[in-house]
Amino acid sequence: MGKLSKPLTLAATCLLATGITAGLATAEEPKRGGTLVMSAPQTPRHLNPAVQSGTATGAPGAQLFAAPLRYDENWEPQPYLAKSWDVSDDGLTVTLNLVEGATFHDGKPITSKDVAFSVKTVQENHPFKTMFAPVQSVETPDDNTAILKLSEPHPALLLAMSSQLLPIIPEHVYGDGQDPKKHPQNSENVVGSGPFKLVEFKRDQHIILERNENFFMEGRPYLDKIVMRIIKDPSARAIAIENGEVHLAAFEQSAQNINRIKKAEGVSATADGYAAIGPIAWLAFNTAREPTSDINVRKAIAYAVDRNFITKAIMLGTAEPALTGIHPGSPFYEKDVEAYDVDLKKANQILEDAGYEKGADGMRFKLFVDYGWPDVKAVAEYVKPQLKKIGIDITVRAAPDFPTWAKRISSHDFDMTWDVVFNWGDPVIGVHRTYQSTNIKEGVIWSNTQSYANEEVDALMEAAGKETDLEKRKELYSKFQKILADELPVYWAYALPYHTFHSDKVGNVPAGIWATSSPLDLVYLK
Repeated sequence: MGKLSKPLTLAATCLLATGITAGLATAEEPKRGGTLVMSAPQTPRHLNPAVQSGTATGAPGAQLFAAPLRYDENWEPQPYLAKSWDVSDDGLTVTLNLVEGATFHDGKPITSKDVAFSVKTVQENHPFKTMFAPVQSVETPDDNTAILKLSEPHPALLLAMSSQLLPIIPEHVYGDGQDPKKHPQNSENVVGSGPFKLVEFKRDQHIILERNENFFMEGRPYLDKIVMRIIKDPSARAIAIENGEVHLAAFEQSAQNINRIKKAEGVSATADGYAAIGPIAWLAFNTAREPTSDINVRKAIAYAVDRNFITKAIMLGTAEPALTGIHPGSPFYEKDVEAYDVDLKKANQILEDAGYEKGADGMRFKLFVDYGWPDVKAVAEYVKPQLKKIGIDITVRAAPDFPTWAKRISSHDFDMTWDVVFNWGDPVIGVHRTYQSTNIKEGVIWSNTQSYANEEVDALMEAAGKETDLEKRKELYSKFQKILADELPVYWAYALPYHTFHSDKVGNVPAGIWATSSPLDLVYLK
C-alpha cells in the first residue's frame, strides 16, 4: 500500500510548507465549528505519548501535541511543526526548520530546545528504544532550527517524528525534575503544542478537548470541540454510531459490528488509515521449550491451522491474511513466502516422520495455547479441535486478565499463545523487537518472547535498519521474511480488521497511516 518517500529512505530532501495539505485535504470546502463526538474503546493511562506507547494515549495525544511531521495515506511525510527538513547525503544529519511563531497552549514559544528535550524524553522513557537509538545529540543553533546528529543512517527516523511517536512537549513544564512518566500534567492541565487543548479528562467517562485558538496553522482546526466518550462495550459503540450519539469511532475490530455498520444507513465503515499501526494476529511458539522447539512441530501446526477459515468464518470476511510479521499494508511486505495452506495429510506426515507417534487415544502429545483478551478467544478455541485432527491434545488457557497473561508469556512459561502485535510504521520500530536474539528478555512483553535466535536474521535486520536505498532495503526485508516463514517462530494469521466507523456528516475522515492517532485539525462536520 503506497510507497516510501525519499525522506523515509533518508535520501537528501527538503519539503516546503506550501505542500502541507498535500494528500491530506479534500476538495470539498470544510466548515468551521461544531462538536465532534467520538468513542474511545478504553481509558488511557494518561495523555502524553512521549512516555507511553499505544493508541489509547496516542489518539488524544495527537490532538494535544504537535509533531515535527505528519504522514499522508501514501506514506509521504508532510510538513507540520517542521515547515521543512533536510537529510544529509550520508544520512547522519537531519535538520528540522520549525514554523516561526508557534506557541504552546500556555502562550510560550515552541523552540528547537523543546524539540531537543522531547527527543531526549522519548529516548529515555518510551518503550520503543529503536526509534531514536542512533540519535546522539540534537543541536539548537537558533530557536527555529533543530539538528539531529546520528551515529549511523536511520531510515525509520522521519516516520518516528510523526504524531503517534514524537509529540513535542514543553521543557518549561516537563523539565521540572519530576518523573515524566508520572508527571501530574500528563493528565491534568496539559500544556500541549497541538490543535486542541484539554478541557477535562474523566477516567472511564470522557476526554473533552477544545480548539486551540492560537494553533500555528492558520484557520485550523475546523472543529470547536471534540468529546471522546469512553465506551468499552463494542456493541454499545456500534449502537451509538447508528443512532447518531457518536459521529466517529476508530480502532473498531468486531467483525459482527463491522458488517453491521457497513449495512446501516447514514454511517460508513472504512479500513483505510491503519497501515502504520500494522496490527497482526498470530500464534506464537516457544522455540526454547519442547516440543514447539522442534521446527517440524511448528510446521505441522501451520499446515493444520486453516487461515482461510479464520479470515472467512471467524472474522466474517473482515480481515485479510497476513503471511509474515510485516503488515500487508507496509511497502516492505513480502507476499511470496510459504503460506502453509491447510493440508492435514501433510501435517500428520511431518509429525510421523519426526517420530511423534500417536498413542492409544490418538494423541501424540499435549500443548497449551494461551490468550490474554477476549478479542482472540474465538481463534484460540478454534485451534483445539483443529489440532486434534493431527493428534495434538490442546488445552486452551484463558488468563483472568491481561497482566496475568503478560507475565506468563514474558516469563516464557508457555507453549503457544495467540497475540496481536503492532508494526508501528517501520520494521525497525515494531518488527525487529519480535525476532532479535538480543531482545530475548525476562519479564518484558512484546519482546522476543518466542526465544527465537538466528544470526542471519539478526544480520539482515541490522543491515536493513541502516540501509538508505529503498529497493535494497526491500530486498533485505524480503530475505528476512522468507527465512522467518521457513523457520516459523510465529504462525502469522491475519491483519487485525481495524475499521473507522463514521457518520456521513463527518468530513475529512482520517485517511493517513495513523488513523485517529494523527491530528484531527482537518476534520469537520458537514
